[in-house]
Amino acid sequence: MKKVVVTALVALIVGVMSMHSIHEAEAAFGLFGAHKKVKDVNGKIEIPLKKVDDGKAHYFKFEQDGTTINFFVVQSNDGVIRAAFDACDVCFPAKKGYTQDGDFMICNNCGRRFHSSRINVVEGGCNPAPLRRQVVGDKLVIKTSDIIPGARYF
Repeated sequence: MKKVVVTALVALIVGVMSMHSIHEAEAAFGLFGAHKKVKDVNGKIEIPLKKVDDGKAHYFKFEQDGTTINFFVVQSNDGVIRAAFDACDVCFPAKKGYTQDGDFMICNNCGRRFHSSRINVVEGGCNPAPLRRQVVGDKLVIKTSDIIPGARYF
């Protein structure tokens, strides 16, 4: 009987992971820590560009006063490194975030698609909530003071 239950559970997890992106499945099951933890150093977060300049969405989390603030960084096809909270003004209560599909970020709650080149340009509604950032030398720099207001989403 135990073997049947374990097999069914494994089949369910594999099924969900094959039907949805790994990021969404990780979020649903709390597996593997989809968001990499970053720390404040002198009022800022520094991420080496070589870790985020591959066109793939990279997910991070920052912890402040017991609240975990999730965000992602992605290089759009125009070469710009962009950053946004892993939430939006509309769907944030569902706490599902976004998944990448090629050049688009997809809201895991409502399914709307947002071209990555519009992140940090268009805001409001279900668009990924923009996060200020700047490239300094070979690092992406995000001020902690810009991340902390994002706690309202989480």
